[in-house]
Amino acid sequence: MNQQYTPISCDAHDELLARATLKRETDLTYANEQGESVRVRGVIVDVYSRDGAEYLRTDNGLTIRLDQLQELDGAPLPTDPATT
Repeated sequence: MNQQYTPISCDAHDELLARATLKRETDLTYANEQGESVRVRGVIVDVYSRDGAEYLRTDNGLTIRLDQLQELDGAPLPTDPATT
């Protein structure tokens, strides 16, 4: 993916970290490289930064760049009040 990374809200980042800590199975909807929405279910095992972008990794090895996430468990990602 060659697009510049757009940071997600602090609220969304905190929610991802909480789910990773609790090892809670989560439905994740994200945009793939073709821009299509893809829904997967898994446990978030890591949330990390690399090369100026943030990612999550699931228990099945899937890596998703955080600015491609669209929904958690069918709800839109949380947004920071200052950005809405």
